[in-house]
Order: sequence, then structure tokens, then C-alpha cells
Amino acid sequence: MKLELKAKYLQYLNQKKGDEGFTLIELLVVIIIIGILAAIALPAFMNQAAKARQSEAKQIIGSSMRAQQAYRLENPEFASTAAKLAIGIKTDSKNFLFTDSGTGTTAGNFGSPSSDYKKNVSLFGNAKDTEAVRNYAGAAYTTEDEDGNATTVTLLCESDTPGDAATPEAGPLDDINDAPECRAGKVL
Repeated sequence: MKLELKAKYLQYLNQKKGDEGFTLIELLVVIIIIGILAAIALPAFMNQAAKARQSEAKQIIGSSMRAQQAYRLENPEFASTAAKLAIGIKTDSKNFLFTDSGTGTTAGNFGSPSSDYKKNVSLFGNAKDTEAVRNYAGAAYTTEDEDGNATTVTLLCESDTPGDAATPEAGPLDDINDAPECRAGKVL
């Protein structure tokens, strides 16, 4: 009797192994689900590389504008070159050329719309890959209240789309309560 029970048990186990596996429909459903998820995630993933490159411009322009504020506190005007700030920033990197204008080719110079470095200064981060990376611009201004007290204000502008210009508003602010604006692009 034990032998007959063992034979039936082995027959049961052998039959059970034959029922294992996935059907073709199950495999197709899994492949379709993976394809849909990949189609959703791929554009977001590809955009991350451009965002990483753009962070370089935000960092360099932001650091430069903060250094300009400190420089202006110690001097009667803003610095006209990056070398005067002595903060060791790269003015020509793999992804950006930092210049005095949106179309400038001279790296390391700061621009002043009125050529008056006592009132304002700007720096543009021109993207080398204009298909995927946005342009940036920063500005530092002095403003005075009605009592003649001066303060400095900074601004960082980002272009709306890759390849477009990012331009801070030219000139000093009229009123200490005015918020700096970007003529082209958006304020960060």
C-alpha cells in the first residue's frame, strides 16, 4: 500500500510541474505595462541631464551676484570683471560661456547697461547647447530710499525655453520697494 501511495504522489508532483509557467497573454500584458511605464518615464529622465547642466549657470551667476553685493559694500562701484571678485569662478565652462551680454563672446566681463558700475551690473550665462539647455542672466542693482540710504538687490533670470534669451531689466530701480524684473524669461 505504501508503494501505491508513493507512486500516486510522484504522479501528482509530476503533473503539477507540467502546469507551471506563464501563458502568452500574461507575458504580453506584462510587456505592455512595462512599455507604458517606460514611455511615461523616459521624457522625464532625459530632461534630468539638462536640469543638471542648468544648475551650473544658476550656481555661478548666483555666486557672482552675491560676490558683487559684497564687493559693492567695500568699494564705490560693482566689479567689472570676474577676476576683481576673486571668487574663482569658471567663466568658460563645458556648458556655458559667462559674458557681459546675451550675445557676448568675451568671457569673464560683467556688463552695465548704463556703463555706470556704481548703479548696476549684469552677467549672462549663454548656453553652448541651445537645443536642450536654457540661458540665464543675473543682475545686481543699487537702490536708494527717500533718505538716501542705499541697498543692493540681486536678480536671476531664466529663459522660458532653451535657446531663448534671459534678460534682466536694465538700469537701477526707481524705488526701493520696486521688485527687479526680467524683460525676457522668468525670475528665479
